[in-house]
Order: sequence, then structure tokens, then C-alpha cells
Amino acid sequence: MDQVYTIIDNIDQRIGARIRGEREGRGWSLTDLAAKSGVSRAMIHKIERGESSPTASLLAKLAGAFGMSMSALLALAELEEGRLLRAADQPLWVDPQSGYVRRHVSPKSAAPLNLVEIDLPPGAEIPMPASAYLQTRQLIWVLAGNLVFVEAGERHELGAGDCLDLGPPGDCVFKNESAHKCRYAVIVFQKG
Repeated sequence: MDQVYTIIDNIDQRIGARIRGEREGRGWSLTDLAAKSGVSRAMIHKIERGESSPTASLLAKLAGAFGMSMSALLALAELEEGRLLRAADQPLWVDPQSGYVRRHVSPKSAAPLNLVEIDLPPGAEIPMPASAYLQTRQLIWVLAGNLVFVEAGERHELGAGDCLDLGPPGDCVFKNESAHKCRYAVIVFQKG
């Protein structure tokens, strides 16, 4: 269990370093990234220094500015090389705003695929901008509970076992309108 806490404790620093690396690798200033993402320069600075834990919505905006999904951005920050990623070593990230828990299940590999498990608390609502989906194809598979997924204004009500192939990129919202936790998997395919 200590390993899980260690992963959570240092994830903000790892995410911040990855965002700074992506920004600097493109030759962008903080002001450039702020303009491209819609996230304030001051907030980006705090995130890069590991002084603030970004919300899922902020991470999606920053990832979209880089032309990648939130899953791809987090995978770059979270994962070590190797073919096997044991359950105890799977990185966890908790959205400080909603309490949503994200577990990266798939090991880092050359395959253009990421598998992520999400626990969405009752009443939680996570908006994601279309920019977070531009370079990916995604499936949502509900493992337990009920999920409402609003995709470009279209409402999908999903129960345990249901699987949805996302359509063209559009603003989306993940909602748990029930009184119980919802657990679902997101399978992300990076477009070639």
C-alpha cells in the first residue's frame, strides 16, 4: 500500500515536469501555452512546478493544446519502460476537484494503445474539450455502475457491460448521476 501512496504523492511533480517538457520541446513560452489551451499562465506555472494538482478538465485542455489526449499526456508522466505493469505499480491520479480516480493499467509500449480504469464518484461530472480527442480513437467500457456520457450534445446512458465507440471529436461530459460509484475503462488508440 505504501507504493500506491508514493505514486500519488509524486504524480503532481511528474505531471508538471512532463507539461514543462512538452511546452519547452515545442519552443513555447508559458504565454504561448496559455493562449493555446485557455488555461491561465499563472495556473500553468503552478502546475509545472508541482505546486498545484491540476483537475481533469485542466489536464484535458493542456493535452489538447499539445495535440494529444489527456491519457497520452499522463502516460508520458506516469509510466516506466517494461512489458509488465503489476497492479501494485499502476499509477493512480486523483482529480482534486471531483475525487475521480484514474488508474493507468497498460504498460508503456510502442503500441498506440492506452488502457485506463476510472472510478467516478456519485454526482461527479467531468467535462472534456473536443481538443482532447483530436488525435485519438476511444472506447468506453462500463465495468460497474452507471455512466452518462454526453458527446457533442448526444446523451448516452451506459450500464455495466456496455461499451461505446466515441464518434468524431466533440466536447464531452462524463457524469455519474447515481448514488453509487461508477467504474469504467477507457481504451485509447492513438491515430497514426
